[in-house]
Amino acid sequence: MLLGGIILLPLLVLPAYPDEGGQAVFFILPGCGAVLGGYLLALLIRGRPRGRLRKHQDAVIVVGAWLLAITLCAIPFLLTGNYNFTQAVFECTSGWSTTGLSVVEVEAAPRIFLMYRSVMLFFGGVGLVLVMLSVLSDSYGMRLYSAEGHADRLLPNLASSARTILAIYAGYILAGTVLYSIFGMDWFDALNHSIAALSTGGFSTRAASIGYYDSPAIELVTVLLMLLGCTNFLAHLYLIRGRLKNFFGYCEVRFCLFATAFVSPLLAGLLLTGGLSDTLPRALRDGLFQTVSALTTTGFQSIPGFAGFPGAALLVLILLQLIGGGTGSTAGGIKQFRIYILYKDLIWTLRDKFSHRRVVHDDAIRRPDGLQQVGTRTRGEVAGFVLLYLAVFALGSFILSCYGYPLAESMFEFSSALGTVGLSAGITAFDAPAGVLWTETAGMLLGRLEIYVVLLAAVRAAGDLKNGAAALAGQLKGRMRR
Repeated sequence: MLLGGIILLPLLVLPAYPDEGGQAVFFILPGCGAVLGGYLLALLIRGRPRGRLRKHQDAVIVVGAWLLAITLCAIPFLLTGNYNFTQAVFECTSGWSTTGLSVVEVEAAPRIFLMYRSVMLFFGGVGLVLVMLSVLSDSYGMRLYSAEGHADRLLPNLASSARTILAIYAGYILAGTVLYSIFGMDWFDALNHSIAALSTGGFSTRAASIGYYDSPAIELVTVLLMLLGCTNFLAHLYLIRGRLKNFFGYCEVRFCLFATAFVSPLLAGLLLTGGLSDTLPRALRDGLFQTVSALTTTGFQSIPGFAGFPGAALLVLILLQLIGGGTGSTAGGIKQFRIYILYKDLIWTLRDKFSHRRVVHDDAIRRPDGLQQVGTRTRGEVAGFVLLYLAVFALGSFILSCYGYPLAESMFEFSSALGTVGLSAGITAFDAPAGVLWTETAGMLLGRLEIYVVLLAAVRAAGDLKNGAAALAGQLKGRMRR
């Protein structure tokens, strides 16, 4: 029922664009159908006793909900007749995962569909489960909340935490829309770009993305929104309350600011020497913007494209896309928290080798709410996840290169999909091979929900199906004997 309401939301732009009234049927049919179908399903379970979730069933529910959201939201694209099933699923996966890779020609697309993509970015950014929990009690959702990748409660009550996150999210979007309007965007572009920047989604209403406006002020607003979008929601609560020491002391915020300050001039130099920026001020502008866009996994562009980009610049962007944004934010990637743990683990290991063996050290990192101890188990889990992530990255890049694309561009494109970034080297397009789009679709889903959750859901679902089939076979066999 919630998904049906989400599908119907773009109809709100029709009063401003009445000439697109004919497009309404593409949303009314699947939207109302989903609401009615959800209501009938709810009737089937009404009055049944409630049970406890078994091991890893939370992962099955989360992944199942996301697959259902992507499938239902693909129907409006299919009904237009302009997109096949692969393209429609790809676009919706990109929207829900806040990636921003697209097969839509935005300059020719109806505005109701452009708003529809932004609606998916909005709800995909905060998370489908989190939106549901904003109207449910704690007893329904802590395991689902954690399975979707949310690590922190902002308030003791989980439903209140969900509503607080939504309020913060909506407030930033409103502020971004106002600032964009002040600096020259019309209201429609301002709203869409504000949602896309904060959700680190990167869907634009212009083919040239942010580069269309060629405005330092608009780029600055976008950089600020992207940085806010990639920051942990718990850190936002301290920022809003004016506790700046807690906010800027947080290890991820410090890592993000340091990486931006270090990489931006490096990328600017590569753009300048490669002839992609004609002056030093322009190179510094583009270097800052593209560094933040890649690191926050947003995917906005201030330069024409990345096809034929210098190899060194592509490598820098690939590394940023792999690192990604903060935990508990709208961003994807390995996450800065894990990279910071690996860095500190290296420092701690070297320190221990040179220290006296009887010296005891306190290994901890700083979070917004205080110090967090980092034990051997945490270090092992982080290292394991990073290794698995890089293995998936290598496999996806290999598959894209098998279609004849250069290895550097294949790595760039799949790191963009897996990191839910949205920058493209020209591989992703309306006429891209179906195998390429499905590979990137899988990468986007794995990147958004994080690989372990999807693997656990697949294993648990396979086991449940096997047990269910065995039980059904036993029942049939018993009836035959009678």
